[in-house]
Amino acid sequence: MADDEPTRSARLLDAQAKAAQLFTEIEERRLVVPGEGERAVSDRIRDLANELFGTTRHWHKRIVRSGPNTLMPYRENPPDRVIGADDIVFADFGPIFEEYEADFGRTFVLGADPVKHRLHDDLPKVFMAGRRFFEADPEITGARLYAEVERLAAQAGWELGGWHAGHLVGEFPHEWIDGADVESYIAPANDTPLRRTDKAGRHCHWILEIHLVDQEREFGGFYEELLTL
Repeated sequence: MADDEPTRSARLLDAQAKAAQLFTEIEERRLVVPGEGERAVSDRIRDLANELFGTTRHWHKRIVRSGPNTLMPYRENPPDRVIGADDIVFADFGPIFEEYEADFGRTFVLGADPVKHRLHDDLPKVFMAGRRFFEADPEITGARLYAEVERLAAQAGWELGGWHAGHLVGEFPHEWIDGADVESYIAPANDTPLRRTDKAGRHCHWILEIHLVDQEREFGGFYEELLTL
């Protein structure tokens, strides 16, 4: 039997709390360091998730990207790169906890480059401003929220790095709810309200993704977590 809505919400929040704990441990254990390859760091994060939570499955590919690779959107598969001493790195993981998906992304800055640190600091600011915009409009569509996130990025001096700014999240696998349909994304072509039920009659819950890039300097940053809870 499917979980009721209060249980679904609680389990999604619990999955995110575990993902946040994982990322705290990544920093405390200094897993993102110069001289390590992206894939090696990704494998260490996977192993850490297994150590902390017994998590062996991830609903999407594990991503650790550094330097110019941080410009690449999710669907790209850039070659493995060794992290440099003055680098910027982001990690995007989607662990599954008790059949509920988390989707969590954060950025790490190595060294003292002030522009990279400004990008790091702007990511949560743009996220929170996007969330406030969502909360203020009960009928907001995916297209309208994407346009606002794009505006906020430009206002801060950055560009968006991908064709969408978030997606549905829920019970694994969430893709089965709406497939690859654009209505599953916070994207310019999605003119449907984000606050709606899916084809199974469940409340839609969303991840907000902030991927900011500086094409001229050839780096970007990433920040994502739940939008709707």
